Amino acid sequence: MQNSIRTLALLLCAHYGFTAGIPKPQDSTIRDCNATPPYIPPTAKISTEDLNNLRHQMRQHNISAYIIPATDPHMGGYLAERERRRQWLTGFTGSSGTAAVTLTRAAVFTDSRYWIQAERQMDCNWELQKILSTSEIVSWILPQLKDGDEIGFDPFLFSIDDWQSFNNLLKDSGKILRSIPNNLVDAVWGSQRPALPDSEIYFIPNEFVGSTCEEKVNDIRRQMEQHSQKPTAVLLSALEETAWLFNLRAQDIPNNPFFYSYSLLTTDSIRLFVNVSRITDGVRTYLNTNCSRSTSVQILDYEKVRETVTDYAQGENTKIWIGSRYTNYGLYEVIPKGKLVSETYSPVLMTKAVKTEKEQRLLKQCHIRDAVAVVEYLVWLEKNVPKGEVTEISGAKYVDKLREKQANFKGPSFDTISAGGLNAALPHYRPDNQTDRKLTAAEMYLVDSGGQYYDGTTDITRTVHWGTPSDFEKEAYTRVLMGNIELSRLIFPPRTLGGSIETIARQALWEVGLNYGHGTGHGIGNFFAVHEWPVGLQTNNIGLQKGMFTSIEPGYYHDGHFGIRIEDIAVVVEAETKHLFGGEKYLTFEKVTLVPYHRKLIDTNLMTDVQIEHVDNHNEKIRRILGPELERQNLHEALRWLEENTKPLSHGSLPAASTFVLIITIITSLSLQ
Repeated sequence: MQNSIRTLALLLCAHYGFTAGIPKPQDSTIRDCNATPPYIPPTAKISTEDLNNLRHQMRQHNISAYIIPATDPHMGGYLAERERRRQWLTGFTGSSGTAAVTLTRAAVFTDSRYWIQAERQMDCNWELQKILSTSEIVSWILPQLKDGDEIGFDPFLFSIDDWQSFNNLLKDSGKILRSIPNNLVDAVWGSQRPALPDSEIYFIPNEFVGSTCEEKVNDIRRQMEQHSQKPTAVLLSALEETAWLFNLRAQDIPNNPFFYSYSLLTTDSIRLFVNVSRITDGVRTYLNTNCSRSTSVQILDYEKVRETVTDYAQGENTKIWIGSRYTNYGLYEVIPKGKLVSETYSPVLMTKAVKTEKEQRLLKQCHIRDAVAVVEYLVWLEKNVPKGEVTEISGAKYVDKLREKQANFKGPSFDTISAGGLNAALPHYRPDNQTDRKLTAAEMYLVDSGGQYYDGTTDITRTVHWGTPSDFEKEAYTRVLMGNIELSRLIFPPRTLGGSIETIARQALWEVGLNYGHGTGHGIGNFFAVHEWPVGLQTNNIGLQKGMFTSIEPGYYHDGHFGIRIEDIAVVVEAETKHLFGGEKYLTFEKVTLVPYHRKLIDTNLMTDVQIEHVDNHNEKIRRILGPELERQNLHEALRWLEENTKPLSHGSLPAASTFVLIITIITSLSLQ
């Protein structure tokens, strides 16, 4: 009798979409807040208690709303664990997105790259607002507040531009934007909040830097003297600014060789704000013998920066030059406006954006060694995926392991995106224990990975298929490749904005009604962040100049099925043109990424002869540069794979295998003489 009742109950549950009292969603990996009771996937954070505690803090501070951006005091794109407040509170780990909390509702605002990820990681306390803009956040908050209510924010987590945007939108609303320096999420996080980073701070040998510290200091001071407003100091807030100026590195942020710091460089002094206990005698000696022969570097506590800037700004005839993009409102508000020289980017970022000849050479060298690791990985995948022995996670770990063997390696430049099948449809997906899938020969696989080396930073994406791709998969891949090619071979005037030309990478997709929802390119540096501002192909990047490096990475993402991205790093170089309008050389791109594209996914029937020739020429360059390095490292299997995968797409043919190896051997011998 009991078995009969149980069977009947199971049949009824199945009929009405329930399993053991829990509603059965269409996709068990995402939440269903409309179900009764709501379905919360195991990957989501249960945030009820923390949210209640935050609202308690809000009531104590007499505020009716609180804004929580995904930033730190340095406005960087990557955060230390202790700075990931929005992530800790909501569970959502996407790099882009802002949370807003009122006394009765809570929401996360993010863009299309992260919608599915957010649905997987948040419980039903949080509304997902599928747009990220200041105006949308304000429009969501205002109907919930009455006149005179206050909206709180941490001034050290707001850029100047963000503060101005919020302030302008709230100006006539009857609501008040209030700065609260003590972060309320930190008060809730309490002792569970990770400790201050304490990684080793070290200096880079001169063989791996473009200029010495003293040369850089002198150059910035020259720019101060030549500036029309005659600033007497430059305040450096972005972490990479201080790291670049002093040629120092650490690992406070995963995959990013920075340390939490500020700098105040004046006409006659240098102040470095950092956790003083981390400065060893060796680093202290280095700073005072390599950065300025006329003045020593004063090392002050990190927390003293606001007080020091306040005091300096009160001096006679002082003016402080800042880059508004990376200076937080907490520092901006203590500088009298008459003492302020504000530009979008500081002179350090603008100088660092154009690589010296030495830096260009170093970056190209590290991309050769990095390509060795990626080619080894593709060979390994080709052999082992059909055996059913590789998962997304094991693949990601293996490519990192291969890079470890290369000279000057210091770690990955970001957490590898290793995505098979439908997971690759999420542009910034990263596998975890809940989502990890076994790679199969029947699906496409996307791997976006990179390395940090003493001489440079790398970032490359390749998409492959080991079985028989569908016609649509081949068309989508080929059109992404066509976009990569057309932008790579473009010739353009100096100082052209990247945002003005990036649509060229989309045209082959647009022709058939396809597109992608992320940017087309970002800057990259010499042992710095993998996304390095202000260079790139977005609307808010600066004009392109000779010596800048950017990624070129169009893609296409088919929800629930597959994703494609083809990413190369390229340097801006002078182009050869028939005419010379304005007396200036026009510019183009030279690819420094040396890994072949996936031949099985290329449909040459869609491509022009010029596009096919571009791939063939690039493959010849790969063979010429990468072949000798594979030979030098005795990677003969990878060398044979390279030969096979760089054959011309056109009707030409490569030399026979024995001839090819002989050519490589001769080139290697000559290079050693």
